[in-house]
Amino acid sequence: MNDAPSIVVDKLVKRFGAFVAVNQVSFQIRSGEIFGLLGPNGSGKSTTIRMLCGLLNPSSGSATVVGLDVARQAEEVRQHIGYMSQKFSLYNDLTAIENLQFFGGLYGVKGRVLDERIAWAIKMSGLAGSEQLLTGELSGGWKQRLALGCAVLHRPQVLFLDEATAGVDPLSRRQFWELIHEMSREGVTILVTTHYMDEAEYCNRLALIDQGLIVEMGTPTKIKQTAIKGDLLLVECSPLGGGLAAVKQAPGVLEASVFGAALHVVVSTGRQPLTELPAFLAAHDVRVGRIELISPSLEDAFVSLTGSRALGSESYQ
Repeated sequence: MNDAPSIVVDKLVKRFGAFVAVNQVSFQIRSGEIFGLLGPNGSGKSTTIRMLCGLLNPSSGSATVVGLDVARQAEEVRQHIGYMSQKFSLYNDLTAIENLQFFGGLYGVKGRVLDERIAWAIKMSGLAGSEQLLTGELSGGWKQRLALGCAVLHRPQVLFLDEATAGVDPLSRRQFWELIHEMSREGVTILVTTHYMDEAEYCNRLALIDQGLIVEMGTPTKIKQTAIKGDLLLVECSPLGGGLAAVKQAPGVLEASVFGAALHVVVSTGRQPLTELPAFLAAHDVRVGRIELISPSLEDAFVSLTGSRALGSESYQ
C-alpha cells in the first residue's frame, strides 16, 4: 500500500427528486488500501459505489478513480475496475469455465493471456477438476470465489465489493477475505460494503455512513476508541425493557441501548457509576444479573454516533 490516492471523492451528492441519497460525501482511498463503507439500509453505500463505477451520474461534487473523472470518463473508468455484488452476476446455466471465458471476452482479455488468467481463477476458486460443472450446481462459497475470478480477470486496479459476502458460510467468508488481502498486497485498491462486523475489522479504514452523510472515518481501532465519550458497561438485567427505561435515568449514564439480551450503557468515566448502578436499578424493581466494563464494538460506535442500531445484523445491507 502506498500513499498515492487511487480514489478521490469530493463533496459528492446524488439526488433522486427531492430525496438526497448521498450528501456531500468526501474521502480518499490510497492504492492498495482496503476501505470499508458501513451503514444501514438506504444509507447511500451502494449509490456511492454505483457513481464511482460510472453507472450513475453525480448530482454535484466530483470523484475520480485512478485519475479518471467518473462523470466525464465513465467508459474509461469501467476498463480499470472490477465489480462484484451479492448477486454474483454469474450465469447458472453455463459451466464455471464458460463463465470465465464469457467475462474474459467482455473485458477484452484474449489468447494466451486469457488462458493464463482462467487457469489462475480456477486455482484461486478451488475449482480445479470441477470447472465443467454447471455454475448453478456450485456451493455458495465456490460461486463467490468464481465471481471474484470473473471480476478480476482483466487485472483491474480497483475492485468494488458491494455486499459480496452476503449469504455464504463463515468459512467461505474467511477464505474470501484471504484472497482480498492477497490482492491488496499486490496493489489492488478495494472498496467494500458489508454487514458483517468481523469483516469490517479486516479493513484498513472505515467510513460510517448514515442517511447519506459520513458520520465518522478512520481505522476500526480509532473509531471504537474515539466515538464513545465515556466507559461502556454490559448490563444483564430483567426485565430488559424496564431496565432500559430505568438505566437512562441513572446518575452518570450518558447513553443506553439494547444489544441482544443485555444492555450496553455508556457512563461517565470513573468507578462511581459502575458501583452505584446495581442499587439504582434494584430500587426501580430491575433485577441485575451482571455488570462489567467492556470494550466498544463498531456497532457501539455507530449507535453512539447516530443514535440508531444499524450494524451487526442480517438486515444491515
